[in-house]
Amino acid sequence: MAKKPGSNPKGEFVMFDVVYEDGSQRSNRRVPAELLGGLQKDEPALGFIIEQDRDIAEKSGRAPLAIKSINRTGAKPKKAMGAR
Repeated sequence: MAKKPGSNPKGEFVMFDVVYEDGSQRSNRRVPAELLGGLQKDEPALGFIIEQDRDIAEKSGRAPLAIKSINRTGAKPKKAMGAR
């Protein structure tokens, strides 16, 4: 049975875009919102996504890819130092 629109709790997860060393990208990776915030801000998301990748790699029989960067979905990319 389908859910009613708007019945999903908001703020339960934060979505991240992940860019891997080989140049591939995965969008909308879900990270529990309770892990984020405080002084570390989004740093715990990287560890959570690495664990997700290990689980996925184990199930698929492939080696996990090295993560180059993560950004919140829809967030503006950070500029490099000295760039205009």
